Amino acid sequence: MRHNEDSRVKIPALLHFTRLGYEYISLKDAKWDESSNIFPELFKEAIRSINTQPPSSEEIDRHLKDISLLLDYNDLGKAFYQRLLSPTGLKLIDFENFDRNHFHVVTELPCKNDEEEFRPDITLLINGLPLAFIEVKKPNNREGILAEHKRIKKRFKNPKFSRFFNITQLMVFSNNMEYDDSSPEPLEGAFYATPGKEDTPFNYFREEKTSELPALPELDPIVEESILRDNNLLSIRHTPEYATNKDPDTCGVFDEMAFETVQEAEASLRRNGFTKYSEDKEKQGFIRLPRGEFMEMRHPGWRESIRAASIG
Repeated sequence: MRHNEDSRVKIPALLHFTRLGYEYISLKDAKWDESSNIFPELFKEAIRSINTQPPSSEEIDRHLKDISLLLDYNDLGKAFYQRLLSPTGLKLIDFENFDRNHFHVVTELPCKNDEEEFRPDITLLINGLPLAFIEVKKPNNREGILAEHKRIKKRFKNPKFSRFFNITQLMVFSNNMEYDDSSPEPLEGAFYATPGKEDTPFNYFREEKTSELPALPELDPIVEESILRDNNLLSIRHTPEYATNKDPDTCGVFDEMAFETVQEAEASLRRNGFTKYSEDKEKQGFIRLPRGEFMEMRHPGWRESIRAASIG
């Protein structure tokens, strides 16, 4: 078969996330709130699991309604972000014991409001909340990456999509290629951004190679088959190109920012430009170039940083 963006980038990224601990969910039988893309049943299960005193179903429903109201604010998601990090009341995410949270990944989850719609290639759910999404393009497709950047910036300004961007904490754009430092306008690799009102610069963090990291769990062949089957791509499973594309050492499947702890990851992300809610227009370049020493540091940890990155 002819390979495309799905077979070359999206499927390898989905497989990689399952190795990182995310559970793949098919949308064919899934249920979610189309106004926010929150998965209520996943949310309820996780909230009962991570809170010391499990809340009642009525209490959880009340919090879901409160979250929905926060997403209506014209504040670039600031109110929701503050609720996400709130140290009091019902915990939406367990930051102290991060592995207790529930991680899921889906593909082609529609962000729809009336007649307006777009479908990120990959959406990451933490405790049922769609906190990050990834857009992929096939390699050696310069115009495709540029067009995707323009489309997402246009969507930022569309009020029909404000609820979806208010809940999104991180976006990634990848074409599964090696970075090219000689390019005057870097378009190869994986690039990160957070939603912005005016403009959103894209930046990247260099990932460590697999040989320099603790070994990832082996890919579950049953999970692999279910993902391929769900995306109607079972025919590529034994092709040489697919074997190369799903290799976790290929650049851009997902950059592995590595830190000892979640706290170090958060501090570094803030230090390097995740100033998402600045009123100063000059500071709305939400992701800035990392300092030289940050780019060159070697970090032994990795899992916490991937998940911390997913929540911005």
